[in-house]
Amino acid sequence: MQDAFAHCAELVRAADRDRFVSSLFAPAEHRAALHALHAFNVEVARVREVAREALPGEIRLQWWREVVNGERAEEATANPVASALLTAIEGHRLAVPVLTALLDARRFDLYGEPMARLADLEAYASKTSSALIALAAHILAGAEVEATEAVGTSAGIAYAIAGLIRAFPLHAARRQLFVPLELLERHGVEPQDIFAGQSSKNLRAVFTDLQDVARRHLLTAHQQIATLPDPALPAFLPIALVRPSLDRLARRDPFAPAELSPWWRQWLIWRAARNPARIAG
Repeated sequence: MQDAFAHCAELVRAADRDRFVSSLFAPAEHRAALHALHAFNVEVARVREVAREALPGEIRLQWWREVVNGERAEEATANPVASALLTAIEGHRLAVPVLTALLDARRFDLYGEPMARLADLEAYASKTSSALIALAAHILAGAEVEATEAVGTSAGIAYAIAGLIRAFPLHAARRQLFVPLELLERHGVEPQDIFAGQSSKNLRAVFTDLQDVARRHLLTAHQQIATLPDPALPAFLPIALVRPSLDRLARRDPFAPAELSPWWRQWLIWRAARNPARIAG
């Protein structure tokens, strides 16, 4: 089992550096479960890239759904991420319905249908990004986790939107549209223009609106951050990257987003760990 958890740690270190760095501020006895949870997230987040087609992706997500429901126990032992995840679920009584809702939300990734409304995007972000924060907080804080629900929802939505803005060129290249049609129609932008790689003043206005949505959720999280129980704080440390990311993205064309450097991201997480008011500040 230690080999399975070590595999998860290395996977998260390579594929989700922000959450890996944040986990280093958690008590050592909880890190293995955090790595298992976040390795599971890495696996399901990249199902589209690995499967390439919708049907194999659906089959893969269904396999994970059966794993978390305890229906693939023998097969799970051969998969280090699945094996470690099941141990974390049992050891920390993680909510299986939250995990299956995350998997259901990830079905959107497999198809070319656009995100219709802003409310749909927020629901997707809540079931994926916010859910991950909630599950990590449960690992860390146990019975105190109810106090994290409201701030976790807003923080997760802000984090997800910032990430989707960064990934916009990749999504556009594969004709995938997370930017809600509602915002495109408001500013007179056609999806085909996006798929053709055409930037415009109107498209930049769309992203200004989207960044404003993320900032509103971040403000809500900031106003409630003091209510978090101390043990849950490491689950929220990646949120410290949202405001600097949005500030940098606001100055760039949507097709040429700017990344925060790895050392800067690590410093922002370290600073937030020392001063929790900076998590969403």
